[in-house]
Amino acid sequence: MAPLRRLLLALCLPAMLLPPAVPFPAPSTDWAACRDLSQRLSRLLGTMKESHRVLSGVRLGGEEDMEGECAPRIRCSDACDPSTLDTNSTLCLQRILQGLQHYQARLGSDIFATHPQPELKAVLEELLSLVQVPMRSCRPPPPPQADSWAQPLLQHGTLERLRSFTAVMSRVFTHGASTR
Repeated sequence: MAPLRRLLLALCLPAMLLPPAVPFPAPSTDWAACRDLSQRLSRLLGTMKESHRVLSGVRLGGEEDMEGECAPRIRCSDACDPSTLDTNSTLCLQRILQGLQHYQARLGSDIFATHPQPELKAVLEELLSLVQVPMRSCRPPPPPQADSWAQPLLQHGTLERLRSFTAVMSRVFTHGASTR
């Protein structure tokens, strides 16, 4: 047995003498910059005028959840509450990233062809570049093809949902920036 032990020790010794592996630092989310941009996005959305006066007071009812897990809504199960954010923010940031990608695609679609929103798109792109998190695989359906008569209603609905999403996202980034 002694020769076998010596052989194992001789084989394991070089591995034990190697320096410990230093993990490559993963890019991290700039919470303060995300807080500032999400607040800017919220202000932009708050100052926007409706493209049609008739829609200015319209609040859309419950929306069908046709997108399932890819829906651009932050849910309770996304762990965006303060106590969970303090320990593990990955799931919440993944949901925020999905939402930002969804709204970026919507703002670049035919829905906004007649009323493009370059300022909103620019802020969304900046936010997308700052949120650093491994992405969950999720493919939301493409934006709907809209006839010209339906575009104002689809624009209104998209901007209304983006306002709600931005309000929650802004709270998440405000809390995250205050604790980091």
